[in-house]
Amino acid sequence: MEDNPADAGLVREALQEHGVTGELVLISDGDEAIRFIGTLDAEPVACPDLVIIDLNLPKSPGLEVMQTIRQSPKCRNATVLIFSSSDVESDKMEAQRLGASRYIRKPLRLEEFFQLGAVFKEILEHTRKDLP
Repeated sequence: MEDNPADAGLVREALQEHGVTGELVLISDGDEAIRFIGTLDAEPVACPDLVIIDLNLPKSPGLEVMQTIRQSPKCRNATVLIFSSSDVESDKMEAQRLGASRYIRKPLRLEEFFQLGAVFKEILEHTRKDLP
């Protein structure tokens, strides 16, 4: 869930660079993300293997989306990464309190962004290994 198309594109490229396959769903605001989670709960579909949330989403902030995920019957145990430009300690603490699996600060350099693909791949492989 990312409102910046450039950052969303870089995440997509980083995943491709490291051979991560699967469907990538991009949601650009917090309200839409909350509705999406409600739809997942109501439909016979699985929760995503990995959810990446920007803290500064328009309409509803990322931490509110995180809270909705943790209250979702279907997605409460999802692996959730907070991906933000914020380096504020209180943001990190609140994300951890709400159950974020990891807090990753958005890199400033392009090559560092692409290296995140390896991090996402490792997390996904671990998540998928733990699935029944």
